[in-house]
Amino acid sequence: MSDTAQLPLFPLNTVLFPEGRLPLRVFESRYMDMVSRCLREQAAFGVCAIASGQEVGEAAVPRLVGTEARIERCDMAEAGILEVVARGERRFRIVDHEVQTDGLLTATVSWLDEPDPLPVPEAQAELVPLLAGIVAELGERIARPHRLDDAGWVGARYSELLPIPVDARQALLELDDIVSRLEIIQTYLRQHRLLGEG
Repeated sequence: MSDTAQLPLFPLNTVLFPEGRLPLRVFESRYMDMVSRCLREQAAFGVCAIASGQEVGEAAVPRLVGTEARIERCDMAEAGILEVVARGERRFRIVDHEVQTDGLLTATVSWLDEPDPLPVPEAQAELVPLLAGIVAELGERIARPHRLDDAGWVGARYSELLPIPVDARQALLELDDIVSRLEIIQTYLRQHRLLGEG
């Protein structure tokens, strides 16, 4: 792990992965202000799954590992509601956090080391054509470039797309071994008969 940074946090009932795309409907004033500040200062914010609490109302308790996000697009769809599309960048671990007077969570975070790029191992090669079809179908929902030859990218996209509980998605985010992540995904897809038995 390397240096630390300060980030405003957006706790959600979902998990964002590096290079993933996250659509958000923002209507609470604390998050409207955060989005305005991020746009004005070209700054990032942190997305964390909720450990306890709710998305709306009192500040939720965040999971300790999350993903830095940057705003790609922001529109006001209707009065008082911002439609935001954010893109995941780096993973972080929360060192310390506090609740501001407006209810916004801010955190000191340390960046997690990302593994070096790795080709998809031959043992998991069957994951690629299935994902390629899904990516083609989803179109703009999946941020480019589509790096179907990169084990980390393939594992992250499956981790976002599979219909699994937030706890399981969070565990995949926290996993540093990208081949292990692919093996877990491959096992899940076989158990659900979305892949052959191998």
